[in-house]
Amino acid sequence: MRILEESSDNPSAFLALNAGNSHFTVPGLEGVITYREAGRRLVQFGGPVGDPRLLTEFTGFAKTRRRKVVAIQVQAHDVPVYERAGFTVNQVGASYAVDLAQFTLRGKKFVRLRNKIARATRSGLGVKEVDQRDWDDRMRALDARWLASKGKHVKELEFLVGEYGGEHQPLRRLFVGTIEGDLAGYVSYSPAYGSRPGWLHDLSRRLPDGPPGVMETINSTAIDTFRSEGAEWLHFGFTPFTGLSDAHATATRSGWFAWLVRQLAARGAAVYPAATQLAYKDKWAPHAVIPEYIAFQGRASLYGFLQVFNAANAL
Repeated sequence: MRILEESSDNPSAFLALNAGNSHFTVPGLEGVITYREAGRRLVQFGGPVGDPRLLTEFTGFAKTRRRKVVAIQVQAHDVPVYERAGFTVNQVGASYAVDLAQFTLRGKKFVRLRNKIARATRSGLGVKEVDQRDWDDRMRALDARWLASKGKHVKELEFLVGEYGGEHQPLRRLFVGTIEGDLAGYVSYSPAYGSRPGWLHDLSRRLPDGPPGVMETINSTAIDTFRSEGAEWLHFGFTPFTGLSDAHATATRSGWFAWLVRQLAARGAAVYPAATQLAYKDKWAPHAVIPEYIAFQGRASLYGFLQVFNAANAL
């Protein structure tokens, strides 16, 4: 936990503490690498936190297991580390963040957002911050209804999304929306460290048949709370296949993989609902669009890319 606070500069770094993750360390080197095993790959989350020499040690560890490494959500400052280690690095998406010192819901561009919040409030929605332990059963019941609405073959995502409960729950913040005492939705926030410290809009669920504006009202209330406490940034996390730009091209990029990612951005709704996620994040007019990368040990590999989805329980 200490190394994340002191050395990470990834807004999603707290996800390294998710249940089911493995952690690689080396005596004498300060830091940690977070990963999951999927097929013939070790799928690394983010870059090395701490000493960058951990990456060389980790690829050596992978070799002893007859595996290669693929890293997802690598940040721009870590790209040279991977390139020097012989990785092919491509932008695969972006994360989005709001500067809370500048944020306001005033103005024409927020008219629709204000209207949705007003509509939800008129429906009787109330929002409050709560202790997750008191709401666990209701949250899990809502999760089941939410997941069922996505179709019988859809599974709960892991690894690249947040969770609740467990030993690290006291570090998170939970805001719930209720109507006549019943849970209509919730948003869990995790601490974000590094150059844009604050909170990560981490895990959110709402009733499939609930009124419009539930998520927006919950998040607006949380923003007011965080601003009052002096928090600097609210992060909306990683969305694959968005924010793509030639300005973020790397020296070792794969041309065919860059083409694939752009095709998924344009036509990949069946693979991942990136457009829906981005639409929600764009409502808040982010001040920062932060490129995020995938790094393949050796050449870019479709198999390696699919193992990222496998590690996230999306296959």
